[in-house]
Amino acid sequence: MLPTHALPQYSIDIHGDPVHYTVAGNGEILLLIHGSLCDYRYWRWQIPALSQHHKVLAPSLRGYWPAALQRETAAFNIAQHVSDMVAFARQMGSGRPIHILGHSRGAQIALELACQAPELVRSLTLADPGFRIAGEAPSFPFHMSVISLLERGEVEQALSEFIDVVNGSGTWRHMVSWFKTMVTDNAYTLLSQVREINLGVDLAEAHQLRCPVLLVGGADSPIRYGSRLDILEDVFNDVQRVTIPLASHGMNLANPKAFNQELSEFLAEVEAGGTGLGLRA
Repeated sequence: MLPTHALPQYSIDIHGDPVHYTVAGNGEILLLIHGSLCDYRYWRWQIPALSQHHKVLAPSLRGYWPAALQRETAAFNIAQHVSDMVAFARQMGSGRPIHILGHSRGAQIALELACQAPELVRSLTLADPGFRIAGEAPSFPFHMSVISLLERGEVEQALSEFIDVVNGSGTWRHMVSWFKTMVTDNAYTLLSQVREINLGVDLAEAHQLRCPVLLVGGADSPIRYGSRLDILEDVFNDVQRVTIPLASHGMNLANPKAFNQELSEFLAEVEAGGTGLGLRA
């Protein structure tokens, strides 16, 4: 167990603003990109395990704790977060390719990072991506009821509704206190994120990537995440897919041992097998 207070915090200037992050270990770099309502604390069960063989970098995206937004702003968006993470990866890796993992909303950021800067990507891991793919019909915006609750100051009810939709009914009620603290700290990011509800991702560039890709799903994740993985499995040229048992969308927390093992084995295979650069053909 690695208590939250044991995670050292650093910051680096990216595009004129600080990006806060934690780092541990030595070796090839593994960049962990969190999803909605989270920050670098989300990876508390991954950092001690994965840093045994890698230099693990876990940033908090712009607008999240420890500088969490309290109101809506157009500056909070996928494109900005991708731009930030491209710059972060380039600076922290001195321009060399690194391993990149993104979870949920963070998977979209990781994918778009790889498409924009394939020379920076040693391998790409996408865990339960939830994005809409270009050409698909818009989905029902359940976020709107969550936003209404936040605007009325009913923060816990809003978070309960959001978490239960993305993880499964009753999840919020069983969440541990540190997780509830983290998502409460980041609650108002949803006011800005609501504009992304039906943002579509064009997979044409993803098809051109040549880096090894690992797709990770939770055995009990809502079906929409599995449908994303089904599509992506046919998109990439060098792809593996694994399912984490006894876990839903927050698979790295529900079954960290299995999650960490699958990721470690994939990274070891990539590092033993060649350069694995994300270069386009």
